[in-house]
Amino acid sequence: MQRRKLLVVVAVALLAAIVSFAVVGCGNDANESTEGDTSTASKPSGPITIVWYPNESSADYEPVRDEFARFVTKATGRPVEHRLTTDYVIALEALGSGAADIGAMMGAVGFIEVQVRNPEVGFLFTNTGPSGTLEDAVYYSWMIVPEDEADNYKVNGEFSIDPIEGKRMSFVSNSSTSGFVIPSAAIINHFGETAKWADIDEDDLIGPSGDFFSEVLFGQSHQGTGFNVISGRADVGTVADILMNPYLELVEGERNSVGAVYEVRADADAPFDTVAGKRIVIIESIPVFNGPYAYNPSNLTREEINAIIEIFTSDEAANNPHFFSREDGATAFYSKTENERFITTDDSWYDPVRRMMGIID
Repeated sequence: MQRRKLLVVVAVALLAAIVSFAVVGCGNDANESTEGDTSTASKPSGPITIVWYPNESSADYEPVRDEFARFVTKATGRPVEHRLTTDYVIALEALGSGAADIGAMMGAVGFIEVQVRNPEVGFLFTNTGPSGTLEDAVYYSWMIVPEDEADNYKVNGEFSIDPIEGKRMSFVSNSSTSGFVIPSAAIINHFGETAKWADIDEDDLIGPSGDFFSEVLFGQSHQGTGFNVISGRADVGTVADILMNPYLELVEGERNSVGAVYEVRADADAPFDTVAGKRIVIIESIPVFNGPYAYNPSNLTREEINAIIEIFTSDEAANNPHFFSREDGATAFYSKTENERFITTDDSWYDPVRRMMGIID
């Protein structure tokens, strides 16, 4: 059994451990989260570069990116430049190499991959759940199918991932936490219990020897994968709720639950404006640790890092509609239902993901 297969069991175990582990390190403040001397010999000057995953590089998120930049400038007194990307690898390389100073709205897996290459990369903050703490700081990885095909993904009247074998699958990127790593782990764990796929591993899903799916696409963003499914290019796709919510509205069932039906909004931005009214159904929904915002200290002083943490974990940021938006409000990173806000902690909060990846024992 390959190590990847063994670690898959740990990945699925995260679903049970995610809340119980969430409180670790919650008492740390901004100064504790940036231990060590990250200052440089002379204070850096010039712009601070923020790199964005493809998901947040779209025109839809321009007002949000600009507001995020305004907060960084307010904290540091320095101008900001955005680096938009079309590929996860480009974003991760930019942060790890120092070509970017801040990595915004990353996934846990991408953050950890960068830290492996460059241990100097550090954690700034993440977003909480409705409680305003890390106890419910999760988002959801959906496995979605078109509504008119949804009944084909039922076994004994209940939704099941059993029928995904042999289908056309669209993942996001192999560095995407919720668009690949977590759902592929769930697939491997589920089908690994069958005689046919007892030795299933990642290569069976996407590698050279892969024959589990009839075709595998990579959307390179959650929007790209969602559109692949809605437009009919793929039968099944894996996406994050927070990145599809701007384009979809719940029309049936409970939010983030198996069986929930979502419809493309009539006013959805491109490319979803071409499929307005189309519906998808969730056949699997997996909670995932909220992702980090990270920094590379090569062009930031410790004082600047702490100032960035302080302003983003403030009530001003928590009440900013571009970061946390009420229903039908401005385009934002996250929904505001109760007490959602940014919070800092020690990045050991992501240790369960590191164990899943085999980075630590």
